[in-house]
Amino acid sequence: MTFSIVARCAKTGQFGVAISSSSPAVAARCAWAKAGVGAVSTQNVTNPALGAFVLEKLQSGATAAEAVDAARRHDAYPDYRQVLAVDAKGETSIHSGTRALGIWTSATGKDCVAGGNLLANDGIPSAMIAAFESSDGSLGDRLIVALKAAVEAGGEAGPVHSAGLLIVDRQSWPYAELRIDWVDDTCPVAAVSRAWEIYQPEADDYITRALDPQSAPSYGVPGDA
Repeated sequence: MTFSIVARCAKTGQFGVAISSSSPAVAARCAWAKAGVGAVSTQNVTNPALGAFVLEKLQSGATAAEAVDAARRHDAYPDYRQVLAVDAKGETSIHSGTRALGIWTSATGKDCVAGGNLLANDGIPSAMIAAFESSDGSLGDRLIVALKAAVEAGGEAGPVHSAGLLIVDRQSWPYAELRIDWVDDTCPVAAVSRAWEIYQPEADDYITRALDPQSAPSYGVPGDA
């Protein structure tokens, strides 16, 4: 019930996940990333614990392939899971269990991997990778382009209701964490794209506010610093 892309920016070292689903609050349960370590999506019949597990393995020095394989062996029900990961070197890996729902498949590219289940067709992950690799701009821009490409290629077999974008940079907290947890009659991918359009110009300033408030710009709203 989900399609996602997990990626690394070779220029900045940022990691990110872009994801959408017919289920509510997909990014809250499925998107994981840690600065300097990697990013993970754990989806299908989701076990959120696998996100933290894979990141711990990556931080301890495992490759993406080793970390995903360890997660497969660690989980009691691996046939129901789909896990995508990218590590600090840009290497990727994916596990798709045999009990993944509906049409499920995956695709890999340079510094990125995409996968999904209950898809409208088996070309969705490839469309995401092609869009990501052919686009310019920041990591967030490229992840949004990939998410839109999935929708344009058919997306899920049914309507999607939630979407999210998670990016980490150098800090212990997310550089951006934008979520559309539920919409009824509009596209959550369009909504999270709009949220990124608004947030991106201010993202670096919010980091500055955290690290050095005296140097942070004011946005001129009542009560602003």
